[in-house]
Amino acid sequence: MQIITTHQNTDFDGFASVVAANLIYPEARPVLPKTLNPNVKAFLSIHKDLFESDGWGEIDLKRVKRLVVVDASNWSRLGRLEALKDRKDLDIHVWDHHIEKGSIRAGHRWVEPVGATTTLLVRELKRQRKILTPMQATLLLAGVYEDTGNLTFPSTTAEDAHAVGWLLERKADLNILNTFLRPAYSETHKAILFKMLQHARRAKIKGHRISINQVAIDSHVDSLAVVVRMYLEILNVDAAFGVFSEGQKNRCMVIGRSQIEGIDVGSIMRSMGGGGHPRAGSAQIKGANPDAVEQWILELIRGNQQASVQISDLMSFPVHTVTGETRMEEVALLLRAKGISGIPVVNGEQVVGMISRRDFRKMRKESQIQSPVKAFMTTDVLTIEPGKSPTQAAQLMVRHDVGRLPVVENGLVIGIITRSDVMRYFYDLLPD
Repeated sequence: MQIITTHQNTDFDGFASVVAANLIYPEARPVLPKTLNPNVKAFLSIHKDLFESDGWGEIDLKRVKRLVVVDASNWSRLGRLEALKDRKDLDIHVWDHHIEKGSIRAGHRWVEPVGATTTLLVRELKRQRKILTPMQATLLLAGVYEDTGNLTFPSTTAEDAHAVGWLLERKADLNILNTFLRPAYSETHKAILFKMLQHARRAKIKGHRISINQVAIDSHVDSLAVVVRMYLEILNVDAAFGVFSEGQKNRCMVIGRSQIEGIDVGSIMRSMGGGGHPRAGSAQIKGANPDAVEQWILELIRGNQQASVQISDLMSFPVHTVTGETRMEEVALLLRAKGISGIPVVNGEQVVGMISRRDFRKMRKESQIQSPVKAFMTTDVLTIEPGKSPTQAAQLMVRHDVGRLPVVENGLVIGIITRSDVMRYFYDLLPD
């Protein structure tokens, strides 16, 4: 089986790229996540019969032989499909316009800094002389227009404009685009914007005018990015961030918008576990204290690589370690006795692996509890230096999905910092 998919909260560029890729890979099945951008959802409610697709939950992952990913290059954005990341026999193709290196290791990559992923696929459609219906051309035009702001964003390239011209030649309908690309703005949005303006605060960081606004909301609200964009324009600042805390679900939605090259919102959001472009991005953070999230954003904007609080201030020490020959049974007892979830594995004084509670799931027989740690440990171990900042630790943990980092100085393990340590710093007990 071959499937084509894109990121959660699918926008028009993601959806259009799936449809375009299906013309290039006609034997593949288009598969969409459950969460779609409201504009895409509205479009599909009318045109669903023209663009049939399966849901992530309908796919038997064991049968997938080829995975085509468009408008994304990180496993964390693919929901349940992330279960495919350890498959060695999987043929992976990635089409994306986000040029940062993602976590998906693909055998075939088409990644270039154009305004929209759809543009890259249009290039291939032109090369193969594919025939498009007017509705297909319209959808692809929506993909290019949305991610380039109708060809006005600074990330727009000449090739994006050429793609638009080619699609218009194929009868793309601008009237339909004007209907579905128009952002929704309701009374709820108006009330949230009014509340933000009442409590607007500005700060000047590295010469840039910044505003970060915290808003408590009762339940999920679609299209909050529209509010943040209007807030940015009304305050006339260089960048604006909305921290929307939903108390009932104990989570924050962070949305950022920038008008200058000096503040890369996408990079900031990726550091917080989300994603985006230099001018726009978002992240969802669970169990978050809004004040700590705001502090995190400020630190990322400052680019403070040598924060006042260092890893050495937060790490635990001395460090409990085991050797590769230690039996798994002994490790289990040590984890339980110390109340910890993972231990570095050392050879002499050098870290060679990490063994955690989740590694015990690899055991298939009871007798394997007597096996040495080296049979089950994770060998690709990330470490961090004591002088680094909590932000850098969080970035590593988010990017590589690890829960603990040995702290190494001059080749020696002097401590360990865990995800709980970092989260306690950001969300709870910000040191003076």
